[in-house]
Amino acid sequence: MSFATVNGITIGYDDEGTGNDVLVLVHGHPFDRTMWRPQVEHFSKAGWRVIAPDLRGYGESTVVPGITPLPVFAADIVALLDHLGVGGFVLGGLSMGGQIVMECVRSFSRGIRGLVLADTFAQAETEEGRRSRHEMADRLLREGMSGYATEVLWKMVAPHNKEAGEHVSRMMHAAPPAGAAAALRGRADRPDYSALLGTITVPTLVVVGSEDEYTPLADAWYLHECVPGSTLAVVNGAAHMPNLERPEEFNKVVELLLAQA
Repeated sequence: MSFATVNGITIGYDDEGTGNDVLVLVHGHPFDRTMWRPQVEHFSKAGWRVIAPDLRGYGESTVVPGITPLPVFAADIVALLDHLGVGGFVLGGLSMGGQIVMECVRSFSRGIRGLVLADTFAQAETEEGRRSRHEMADRLLREGMSGYATEVLWKMVAPHNKEAGEHVSRMMHAAPPAGAAAALRGRADRPDYSALLGTITVPTLVVVGSEDEYTPLADAWYLHECVPGSTLAVVNGAAHMPNLERPEEFNKVVELLLAQA
């Protein structure tokens, strides 16, 4: 566990392993960097330096109320990597983290050697979706995280994955409401990354849980078809969090991507 001050905030992060091969992992909403613990442990032992930050508003990073657009998250990640002296790296993210990865490609593509886009989608929000995200942000500020976390747990994680469910529940209940609300408002106004996908030239893995209701297989196919030469992997028996629900299967497909990067 380490801390760095960048862009006027403090970021908590894990930085494990050594060497010039760097894997950077970006968590989703409303989670924190501990969602990547199986990957940090596995890949750091496999010879990779693995960096997993808490996004602003989550975990041990500074909570900034209001609105946090995806470019702000992306700028924080790049600033942290500059602070750590990281040059080339493979960048992966899940759900909101995958959208932040796409924003990094759009704004700060230098140094990216490969991409992992897990359980995410590229399109801009619909008008109904925008309204829903703002309403949920209001609710989190009004009620806290517990009601929301209880309602969505078994959509985040398939019901038979009890251990992963306990981990996801802890993360969601612990998320700061102001940080989660700011991220929701920022995502409501995200751009459409579809055109960007066709410009990606680095090795790219698209991975999705077979039972994911939030970003179903159709969304993963869309990403796969848009990114030239990408690989699509479906993790059977997992919902929205395949890296936690089926870590061995998830790690195997990521290993294939890392061998190309």
